[in-house]
Amino acid sequence: MDNTHFMEVSNSDKNILISVISPVYKAEQIVPELVRRIIEGVSVVTDNYEIILIEDCGPDNSWQKIEEECRKNSKVKGIRFSRNFGQHYAITAGLEHARGEYVVVMDCDLQDNPKYIKELYDEAVGGADIVFTYKEKRRHSFFKNITAHIFYGIYNYLIDNKQGQTDKNIGSYSIINRKVVEAFLQVTEVNRDYVLILQTLGFNKIYNPIEHEKRYAGSSSYSLGKLIKVAMGAITSQSDKLLRLSISIGFFIFAVSIIWAIYALYMYFTANIQAGYSSIFIFELLGTGLILMSLGVTGIYIGKIFDQVKNRPLYIVDKKINM
Repeated sequence: MDNTHFMEVSNSDKNILISVISPVYKAEQIVPELVRRIIEGVSVVTDNYEIILIEDCGPDNSWQKIEEECRKNSKVKGIRFSRNFGQHYAITAGLEHARGEYVVVMDCDLQDNPKYIKELYDEAVGGADIVFTYKEKRRHSFFKNITAHIFYGIYNYLIDNKQGQTDKNIGSYSIINRKVVEAFLQVTEVNRDYVLILQTLGFNKIYNPIEHEKRYAGSSSYSLGKLIKVAMGAITSQSDKLLRLSISIGFFIFAVSIIWAIYALYMYFTANIQAGYSSIFIFELLGTGLILMSLGVTGIYIGKIFDQVKNRPLYIVDKKINM
């Protein structure tokens, strides 16, 4: 493990007011502008800040760009994973390393403008433990907007709204105080989603509207396969309702089968109609499909239990700079 120090860390780092965390993946064209805008946004509040960039072992030169920024400014700190772990594990790593009294989390694509940091900070100082940002208009592709709408509709249904509604317009861009950071880090679940975990913690939450901007450069790394994987992980880690639904569907099919059997017997004795192979075959296929579906849902949950009990680290750090 390479813990590189390009600059001596100042004593003021012991009393950081604001830490800004940003996971970085395939963003070599964005990193310099990201750092510049974060410095511009946070400096309005304080000069006592740190910027933590977590490079998720992407295929481009993002890490080299982070190294360059760290050489220029000791307040910029870099963490590189040993392999690709994912955005929410990068956020977790940032929170574990952040020392600020308040911590801002934001994506690296600059669709969330750092100019709102002061607004978020003012709300936090005013008494909010968690300040989420609410995108009044999402500047994503039509496909991504539709899939997000479908996911959050299904998610809110499956969790029975026990933790309150989770909206597709609420993103990772947020500020939390030290109390919330410590509570978040107590959550050791392998399947992680930053926003969904915050929603389950409680505390005093408010939502600050912002303008969602176009991506500064490049394109999103989330493919359809990744989106489905993230969605399934989020839903099954926060709710067991899929298991309960499979039981309900099973009872429903059983009831329909009993009614159909009674009807078939009635028609056999009253109308002398012989039972056909087609209806039997259809019900066999339907029953087999439902059994396999139920087994699949059960298997997903068993797989999550298996991942959890292995007790592997959530992430592994390869390099650190200015830490």
